Amino acid sequence: MAVARKDAPPYLRIVAELRRRIAEGELAPGERVPSTRRIAQEWNVAPATATKALTALRQEGLVEPRARVGTVVAAPAGRRAEPDHRPRATAGSGQELSRERIVRAAMEIADAEGLAALTMRGVAARLGTAAMSPYRYVNGRDDLVLLMADAAHGELVYPAEAPAHWRARLEAGARALWALHRAHPWLAQIGPLTRPLLLPNLLAYADWMLSALDGHGLPPTAMQDLNILLYTHVQGVAVHLEREAQAASSTGLTDQEWLDTQESAFAALLASGDYPTFTKVAEGFGADGYDLHLDKLFELGLTSMLDGLTPLVEGGGGVRG
Repeated sequence: MAVARKDAPPYLRIVAELRRRIAEGELAPGERVPSTRRIAQEWNVAPATATKALTALRQEGLVEPRARVGTVVAAPAGRRAEPDHRPRATAGSGQELSRERIVRAAMEIADAEGLAALTMRGVAARLGTAAMSPYRYVNGRDDLVLLMADAAHGELVYPAEAPAHWRARLEAGARALWALHRAHPWLAQIGPLTRPLLLPNLLAYADWMLSALDGHGLPPTAMQDLNILLYTHVQGVAVHLEREAQAASSTGLTDQEWLDTQESAFAALLASGDYPTFTKVAEGFGADGYDLHLDKLFELGLTSMLDGLTPLVEGGGGVRG
């Protein structure tokens, strides 16, 4: 096995050492390799150097990104296969194929690997049936995604007793929708807003939200606008749940590891003096820096929107054009 020369660039020495660990079984197939931060600490190199080493290993086919896990040791050549979508022992093997089972299997794939990983063939493999069998129950992938979305919205959990106040009712509906997107991040990826999905369970959600606005003197158009506005707030924040997972899968880096690779560039931008207000705010974060939490961002947006809507809803329907 080739060993990096002592005068080789630091990233090549890291590559040689990790290659040795993989070859000798210290890192087994499927096991996560050291993160960018850990490599930087162990070899005393910059995060960018650590990233370069992991990139080189990926190019050699020794490691691979895995959704919601990070960078792991790849299976030996000749033994790699597409993601295993076969049902687990508890998945109900031997059950008769049905539309409901197909939809549930598809949702499990999308939940674990993202909507882009969903294929009709993958669903068939997960169910242990012939590749064309699902087509007896579902017209195709687009039809399947709509069925998945309706089934997911059927999981919405509302308070057993609807809050009497309009604001509490809207909050309950918005938080239920956010929790649903947390459980199924792919939901935020389906269908543009201008082409609404006519799904029974999605209409049930809209009915819940509209009922909170009913009886306050708002015109029907204003009621629907406000319903859509709140929906887009949830969807707009939730879309980053899936993107976050995709970025981790494609780069093999966690958010923090990726940020570590950007430290030098970020410092240079602040030092340029071209962005005085941004620099002032960034320096105000202190040593701990700024952590972006999507849950907090959702709550901040929801509170701000409802604060702004209060004069409109409680003002007898006085809508400004």
